[in-house]
Amino acid sequence: MIIVMRADATQDNLRTAVERVESLGIRAHISRDTEQTIISVIGDQRLVDPQAIEALDGVDRVVHALHRFNLASREFHPQDRVIELPGGVRLGSSAVVMMAGPCAVESREQLQETAEAVRAAGVRILRAGAYKPRSSPYSFQGLGEKGLLMLREVADDLGMAVITEVLTPEDVSLVAEHAEMLQIGTRNMANFGLLRAVGNTSRPVLLKRGWGATLEELLLAAEYILAEGNEQVAVCERGIRTFETSTRFTVDINAIPALKQMSSLPVVVDPSHGTGRAELVAPVARAGVAAGADGLLVEVHPNPSQALCDGGQALTPVGFSRLMKEVQRVAGAVGREVS
Repeated sequence: MIIVMRADATQDNLRTAVERVESLGIRAHISRDTEQTIISVIGDQRLVDPQAIEALDGVDRVVHALHRFNLASREFHPQDRVIELPGGVRLGSSAVVMMAGPCAVESREQLQETAEAVRAAGVRILRAGAYKPRSSPYSFQGLGEKGLLMLREVADDLGMAVITEVLTPEDVSLVAEHAEMLQIGTRNMANFGLLRAVGNTSRPVLLKRGWGATLEELLLAAEYILAEGNEQVAVCERGIRTFETSTRFTVDINAIPALKQMSSLPVVVDPSHGTGRAELVAPVARAGVAAGADGLLVEVHPNPSQALCDGGQALTPVGFSRLMKEVQRVAGAVGREVS
């Protein structure tokens, strides 16, 4: 349920409406933009009498939400959400934001070489994993805190922001200390304790779609973060599991415009994990930009054949530089630019 306040509603009117909702033991979440103020009712809405709420001073109307993801919906937040990142980067604006780097931090030398290459190509957000969730317990799991510190140092040297994955609620504060943006991986999309934990930070969050999740389930996962008070959330299409075996996953390109219609959250595409094949990364990245993606998350490695994690999907620095030029041309063709 959404309560839409009148344009001339006073602060006292707003306070009265919020107090009426919360007196029923239900949470009220306020959203403001230049045109209107909206209150989202979070909880058992059967306790709320819409007619009684509409009779309050300053209330324009009460709308029954079309979706279960109230806070992520267009009804609650009609305008596109924009996430402000260091260096003037605005994820969710007209510019396509590039995030690139190795799948995992393997060594200082490997990270430095990759970061320098993507920075030279124009990237201002460095991605790399210090903690790696792997299907096999015998696969490389990342360098942990040591890798996190390397990531911070290299990014600082190059004037870059950091996005990296957090795996457990216990690690959130440490990772948030060293990264400007927290990533929730596909395996943790439904880890509700972790979603609540990142929802209680001040850091932006990139939430990846689970490989078997519907778009509604993805947005409901985002709702857990939003409901905790963190409104800086972006969602990521990174491929879903289908019957197709020629690629690792199937990148759901139509999910991009669908998510943009259903929600006001920025949408990012990960063509590296989505395809699992380096030669397919550029075509899918171009398609993502043409479909309206707000950002791309791309893996780059100076020597993919020697990578400890997902080398088959990593671009070389030369390949990434070529991708940047291609993405810029596609963005320009649809009236956008690349950040």
